[in-house]
Amino acid sequence: MRIISGKNKGKKIIPPVDENTRPLRDIVKESIFNLVEHSNKFNVALKNSNILDLFSGSGSFGLECISRGAKQVTFIENYKEALKVLKKNIFNIQADEISKVIEKSCFDYFNLNNKLSNKFNIIFLDPPYREKKINFLIEKIKEEKILDTNGILVIHRHKKDDVEITKKLKILDNRIYGISKIIIGN
Repeated sequence: MRIISGKNKGKKIIPPVDENTRPLRDIVKESIFNLVEHSNKFNVALKNSNILDLFSGSGSFGLECISRGAKQVTFIENYKEALKVLKKNIFNIQADEISKVIEKSCFDYFNLNNKLSNKFNIIFLDPPYREKKINFLIEKIKEEKILDTNGILVIHRHKKDDVEITKKLKILDNRIYGISKIIIGN
C-alpha cells in the first residue's frame, strides 16, 4: 500500500495488522481518484477540501486526500488495532495538524447525534463488506446536511453486495473494479 499522487507520492502506508480490516487496494483507490478528478458527472475539487473518512482503517483514502491537497481530513474508526496503524500513518506523513481522529464506531457516533462541525466536500464510506446497515449512515449524512451541496459521497462495497441504496441519495456514478463496487452520489 502506498500513496499514489501528490506531495507524499510513493510513501508507504502501513497496512492493517490483521484480517479484521480490509485495506482499500491501490488500483481501486487510483480509479476513485481518477473519477473524482476527471468526471463530468460531478464537480468537486480535492485541493482545499474537507474530507470525512468513515471506517477509516489504516487511513488510505484520507491520507491520499491529504497528499493531494485536502485542507482537513476527519477519520472515524473504532477498532483499536486499526487506530494504532492509522495514527502511525498520519504521523509518518506529518499530517497531525490537518487530521482529526474520532475513536468511535460510525454507527454509535451518528446514533448519539454527535455533530460534526464541518461540511464535507467528499465523504468516503467504506464499511466492512458484511455490514448491511449502510443506509442508516447515508440517511444520517443527508439529515445532518454534512455533505456540501456540490459534495460527493463515495461508497465502497463488494461487487456482489445486494443492499439497495436509499433513494435519499442521488446516484451519480456506479463502477465495478475487480471485486469492488464504487457508488458515487450526493
